[in-house]
Amino acid sequence: MASSPNTIFNFITMNTAKVYLIPSLLGESEHSRVLPLYNLDIIRSLNTFVVENEKSARKFIKQVCPEKVQADLDIYILNKDTEPEEMLDLIKLLDKGISLGIISEAGLPAIADPGAQLVKVAQQKRIQVVPLVGPSSILLALMASGMNGQNFSFHGYLPIDKTERKKKLMHLESESANTGVAQIFMETPYRNNQMVDDLTKILRAETKICVACHITLEDEDIRTLAIKEWKNEKYDFHKRPAIFVLQA
Repeated sequence: MASSPNTIFNFITMNTAKVYLIPSLLGESEHSRVLPLYNLDIIRSLNTFVVENEKSARKFIKQVCPEKVQADLDIYILNKDTEPEEMLDLIKLLDKGISLGIISEAGLPAIADPGAQLVKVAQQKRIQVVPLVGPSSILLALMASGMNGQNFSFHGYLPIDKTERKKKLMHLESESANTGVAQIFMETPYRNNQMVDDLTKILRAETKICVACHITLEDEDIRTLAIKEWKNEKYDFHKRPAIFVLQA
C-alpha cells in the first residue's frame, strides 16, 4: 500500500540523517583555491565518511581540517568492489539517523564515481542529499575547451582494445558532426600520450580535440587544437590526469 503524504512527512521529520557530497581536490593543490569555507565546516561537523580509499580520504581530511582527530573518524569503503551486504551496513547507518559524508578520490562524489550507489538509496529513502560546491574536471574541461556547452555527452573511459577504441572514436566523431554534441571522455594517465597519438591517426583533420590536463593545479595545461595541429604539437601529458573533449 502506498504511503500517505503524512507518513512520508513523519519519516523525514524523524530521520534527521543527511548525506553530504563532499568534493575533494583534483591533485596536489591548495584547497583554498577550489573549496569554499562552508565545505570545511561540514567536514568538521561529521565523523562518519564513505570513501573510495581510506588512506587518501584521511590525507584529504587532514589537509583541509588538520584539527580533526583521525582516531575519531568512522571510515567506510564504497568502491566498485563493494559487496551488497556492505551496502546494507551503510543503509543501516542512515536508518539510525547518522549523517554521512561521501568523498570521491578526485573531484565530485557520484559523478563518474561509485558514491552514486549510496545517493540512489538515500533518495529512495527520502533522506536529504546535500551536494557541496567543488571542482569537476569534466565541467571545468568543457568550460575551457571552447566547445558546445549547451549539448555534451560524457563517456568515461574508452575501450582499451585498439579495434574497439577506433570504432568508438569514429562513432563519437560522427555523432558530434551530425548533432553538434561535444563528446567528453577520459584515459588512464599513463596512456594519455598514446591517446593523443591515436586521435591524430583516427580522426579527421578538422576535428577539434581539447586536452585538459592537471586542472586546478599549478601546471594546468588546457589546449584545444584541430587534429591537423595536434600532429605538429609538442606535448607531454604522461601520468598527468586529463580530460578529453571532442568536437567535429
